[in-house]
Amino acid sequence: MTNTVNTIRNARVGLLLGAFLAATTMFSAAPAAAADKDTLTIALAANFQSLDPHKTGVVGTDLSVASHVYSPLIIMNPDLKLSPALATKWETVEPTRWRFTLRPDVKFPDGKPVDATVVKWNIERILNPETKAPWANRYKLIERVEVVDPTTVDIFTSQPFPALAAQLSMFLIMSPDWTASHNPAVEAFGSGPYELVEFKAGSSIKLKARDDYWGEKPDFANVEFRVMPEAASRISGLLAGEIDVITGFATTEIERINKSGKANAGAIPSNRVNGVRFNTLKPPFAGNIDLRLALNYAVDKQGIMDGIWGPITTLSQCQVLNEGYFGFNPNLKPMPYDPAKAKELLAKAGFANGLDLTFEVPRGRYLSGEDISQVVAAQLAEVGVNLKIVEIEFSTYMERLFAKQLPELSYFGTAWPTWDADGQLTAFQPGDPSSYYDNKEFSALIDQARTEIDVEKRKELYWKATDLMCADPSGIFMFDQPLTYAQSNDVVWGVRGDDWMRAYDVKRKN
Repeated sequence: MTNTVNTIRNARVGLLLGAFLAATTMFSAAPAAAADKDTLTIALAANFQSLDPHKTGVVGTDLSVASHVYSPLIIMNPDLKLSPALATKWETVEPTRWRFTLRPDVKFPDGKPVDATVVKWNIERILNPETKAPWANRYKLIERVEVVDPTTVDIFTSQPFPALAAQLSMFLIMSPDWTASHNPAVEAFGSGPYELVEFKAGSSIKLKARDDYWGEKPDFANVEFRVMPEAASRISGLLAGEIDVITGFATTEIERINKSGKANAGAIPSNRVNGVRFNTLKPPFAGNIDLRLALNYAVDKQGIMDGIWGPITTLSQCQVLNEGYFGFNPNLKPMPYDPAKAKELLAKAGFANGLDLTFEVPRGRYLSGEDISQVVAAQLAEVGVNLKIVEIEFSTYMERLFAKQLPELSYFGTAWPTWDADGQLTAFQPGDPSSYYDNKEFSALIDQARTEIDVEKRKELYWKATDLMCADPSGIFMFDQPLTYAQSNDVVWGVRGDDWMRAYDVKRKN
């Protein structure tokens, strides 16, 4: 197995080195432009899908960019604590009634107020099936919204909803009037700290700080997000002084960046748990638990993790939650590597002679995802499971995900920025746009936990749900993805492991 990892890694390193040298030549071909200290430049590994905050669920790109233009009711800070934003106060007036008090002085750029009527419209928009919001299920307990007065809005739920405040930290407020006459997929207009200056599909987004922003003034007058799928290009841009902040590169690059004297790099735990998704909605995985268990035993997760990332992260403990999440089940253990057991289960599942499957892998989105997928394929081949690997653009992958068009296997990394099992496990409930898992007992436990006010009872329900998923796997449980990051010596970023990439978390160093 070690030889397989090293062979694939060395081949990839050769490709990356070539890309790095080409990128270095590109950045050094002309004299470097003088650094604009009023502009913060952030490189993103994946392309934008939509700037409409109600029609995307991708935090690391779409929602991060949108959060500069639009304001949330509540914001989660880098310390992962909830703080006031448009709402100065929130409370449960009754078990199924939340009251939010809004700032009285916030306006959209056209002078129209961000008031309770606006909040009501936004919530109703995301719950409207015609909106096709990919994460509307997170708010399905909301029954109705009532305007008490211009600065007070009540949200009524069908049952108690203890996670509502945290879930609303992802909910960005749009202008009803502006939205009716514009295309928010490629335009943006909100009450946030920045306004959209330029949108170049597949290339970059430029923002300018608003003079009339109601909150704390950000350090940088201008922000540019550049789409740079190749890690080598992001690193060379950083070292050339063209980029200020990057993430998502190989752990082996951390030392080189730190030794350059031009930037500093590191890695921290993240909320992202990686694995291989089974499409249990159709054969051969539908109703075949033995086959799903077999593939889990066939993959040496520890060996892959040690060979590609080194000792900076941890194995998944037979669940899609890690220790940072509320609801993490400490009683579960990683599924061991046991090829003999895998072959036994394959025979029991009806595939003693093996089988052929398609395995889709999104390019550039998940750290070392392409390398990891190659090793997974090699190990499954050793027990008779032959994979056809198809690498696709992340935007295409997401379109296929929500259209229920993914094949038997797909590489994924799942995360939810509230660090709560409610958000993370909802993605696996039958009926969720991103779910390919069909276990009604599991879904019933998630529904029950979502409405449980008692913290310990709620935690126990999540433990029962993850026990079920471990016994009836939704995929191959792999490992937690670390967040690799680097920043120029001119800035200090409040590095966070929840995928948010916000310019107002970055400060000037001098």
